[in-house]
Amino acid sequence: MNTVLAPSSVPELVDAIKSTVRLLPVGARTKPRLTVAADTTLIDLRLLAGIIEYQPSEYTFTAQAGTSLREIAAMLRAKGQYLPFDPPLAAAGATLGGTVAANLSGPGRFRFGGVRDFILGLTWVDGQGHLIQGGGKVVKNAAGFDTPKLMVGSLGRLGVITQLTFKVFPLPPSTRSIALQFSNHANALARLASLAGSRFELDALDYRPADHTILLRLAGPAESNATLAAAIGGTTVPCESIWPDLNAFAWAPTDHTLIRIPTTPRTAAGLIESLEKISATHAHLTAGANLLWLSTPDAPAVDKVLSHLQTSGLVIRGQTPHLHVGLNPTSTIASALHHVFDPHEKFGARA
Repeated sequence: MNTVLAPSSVPELVDAIKSTVRLLPVGARTKPRLTVAADTTLIDLRLLAGIIEYQPSEYTFTAQAGTSLREIAAMLRAKGQYLPFDPPLAAAGATLGGTVAANLSGPGRFRFGGVRDFILGLTWVDGQGHLIQGGGKVVKNAAGFDTPKLMVGSLGRLGVITQLTFKVFPLPPSTRSIALQFSNHANALARLASLAGSRFELDALDYRPADHTILLRLAGPAESNATLAAAIGGTTVPCESIWPDLNAFAWAPTDHTLIRIPTTPRTAAGLIESLEKISATHAHLTAGANLLWLSTPDAPAVDKVLSHLQTSGLVIRGQTPHLHVGLNPTSTIASALHHVFDPHEKFGARA
């Protein structure tokens, strides 16, 4: 059983880091594999929560790391704004800091970029208890090192994020979703590549391999969406059920291991075909086939496939010996950064 500390202020957090031998920051634990560590004190950040500043006219907000995405979405929606990268697991209670640390983005990443493209500023505490700040609170800010990007995908292994500033976008006046069905992966992914490079400026572009179906979303004036939908073809489907279910991973059984795997439109078909050979394994392609989500009851088999294909997957949910399956994405630069910010290895290595 892990010891859990719940600091309610940054000074308390600094004291906890300085006085603890091995620790790991956690939030709502919506990504359970990322927050499992033996003989480690867990630093629960849910008391470091709340909106610090919101400037609707500047399209920016600042919030503490433990703030839930639901609270942020409600605040933005009231002013006709939103986070376009569709942060996953928001309905499950995911926090802003956890989303950044895990580098998770949803279908909206296709048009607008991922979570890293919306961070303006970030404050965090390193393994020696130093409070570090990077970026700022305005879009045009080039002061200091770009530490906000450094912390994206850090998995809590470089330090503890305490505060973040994000830019936001206006909500589109309407959305429309379309399903296009094909007979095989090759034809579907060929059309997907064509759509990705088309004039339509799609808001989201996903692929459901189970039934060879492309799912795409249009966003803008209703009249424009209707015109584009007629040009694209396919069947109109309800936006209100498809995208929230995808972001909640409703298609993935809760007792399966959930894995995030980077891919490309060119390599996606081969990757899917290799993984489909594993019994009861399901896949979903998102962000224009640049990211594959995999649900499987057999993580060791996936590990073998990804190792053979010379690629890596990050385990978000499920019981696995390591955070990664397939290749372990280590580098000399990552090791050097880890040594600089966490010389005493308080946060542990990326297992």
